[in-house]
Amino acid sequence: MSTNKLKIDSLLPQFKLTGTDGKFYSTEDLADKNILIVIFSCNHCPYVQAYESRIIALQNEFQNKSVQIVAINSNDDAKYPEDSFDEMKKRAYEKHFNFPYLRDESQEIAKAFGASHTPQIFLFNSERKLKYEGKVDDNWQEPDKVRNQYLRDAILEVLDGKDVSIPETFSIGCTIKWK
Repeated sequence: MSTNKLKIDSLLPQFKLTGTDGKFYSTEDLADKNILIVIFSCNHCPYVQAYESRIIALQNEFQNKSVQIVAINSNDDAKYPEDSFDEMKKRAYEKHFNFPYLRDESQEIAKAFGASHTPQIFLFNSERKLKYEGKVDDNWQEPDKVRNQYLRDAILEVLDGKDVSIPETFSIGCTIKWK
């Protein structure tokens, strides 16, 4: 487990991971995007499940603005078999994920980011500097009562060339399940 969470303006850690679609995804493959959003995720966490449709909607909303979301599951699948790669494939298919869902079997990528929770968001600008870290919004249970859309606001501010007004929020969710 890592306690060295990336700080704002840190550079994107490099990765090359397998997606549920059978393709490899690396930081180089995504270099042409204006914004890269890395979400540490999993299948079993109720917080992640509550946010899945909102994450899909964000990818739909911003895909024509060269914004790419990738979700990474780093959980120990021996203790949490519902987070296995086969189960990830099923979930991505059933939920119609419109973003790559990647497996971090070694947990090295989660450690490089200093990730601790699912879901935990890391938003990088075109220079691959971290500009936002935290949660999607302020109400995981009741989408209709959300008052602050932290991730959406950060995307808009970065696209407009502005500083992110709220660059960090406390990630709420399940802890990453370390081996």
